[in-house]
Amino acid sequence: MTPTREAILESLKEVYDPEIPVDIVNLGLVYDVAADGGRVTVTMTMTSPGCPVGDFLAQEVERVIRALGDVETVRVQLVWDPPWSPEKMSVQGRKILGW
Repeated sequence: MTPTREAILESLKEVYDPEIPVDIVNLGLVYDVAADGGRVTVTMTMTSPGCPVGDFLAQEVERVIRALGDVETVRVQLVWDPPWSPEKMSVQGRKILGW
């Protein structure tokens, strides 16, 4: 069975920005997840347009989604609008950072 949006979001909590000890979901980098049959699209951003780990994070996103099984394609769409800001972080993410 194709993974649900909720299962995909949960799996994305395994992906961490190597510079920040918070997963990309709680960091607020994931803007949207769409699953249509075996096709998954993740719309996300980085903490800054010049983020040096963008390619790494996109590869990790694809890896954890494919590990769920029944996925034909994974598309990671990087967007810069709206720009990321610390306000996009979850309450849990803020707690991890002591904010």
